[in-house]
Amino acid sequence: MELKIREGIMENKTRDIKIGNTQVLICPPVNEDYWIFKVELFKDQAILGFYKFATIGIGFAQEEDWNTNLPYTCNAKEIYEHIRHNKKYKEITKKQCIKAIELIQIAYKKLLGVGE
Repeated sequence: MELKIREGIMENKTRDIKIGNTQVLICPPVNEDYWIFKVELFKDQAILGFYKFATIGIGFAQEEDWNTNLPYTCNAKEIYEHIRHNKKYKEITKKQCIKAIELIQIAYKKLLGVGE
């Protein structure tokens, strides 16, 4: 199982803009290249970590139920239970998914400098 990290991830993060006393968060474009972290699982399916407003969301690359993800700060098993209906292939196991989620969580914490 391999974690892929997108080049230049810090330059492409969610933009937050201040208008007067109001902070506005703008999500980056959602397309094939929106991921920061990617763990490929089977065929075209992967678990992704991606900017989602002021945090990192974790979910499947291919979703039938669109926009199903949770923040990286949630427990890996909780994230899996929330997103599993988008797994797509029976060949993908719960154990693989949880490991992929944990790899993304660890990588992002290291990127932030907060350890494991």
